[in-house]
Amino acid sequence: MKSSEYLKDLKTKSDAELNAELVAAKKELFNLRFQNATNQLDNTARIKEVRRNIARIQTAITEKARA
Repeated sequence: MKSSEYLKDLKTKSDAELNAELVAAKKELFNLRFQNATNQLDNTARIKEVRRNIARIQTAITEKARA
């Protein structure tokens, strides 16, 4: 999914859905870091992608709070 499509998807979600997605992304990031530390991770670019998705989710939450 492209980032512009992902942003549109985030803007349509409620606060509870965004918070749930944020928790899931943070868990995924933790698991990816753990796999990277134990040399089990094949796609290391996924860490960067998940970190950016977390930032996008947090930005969407902040925008909703300000509106």
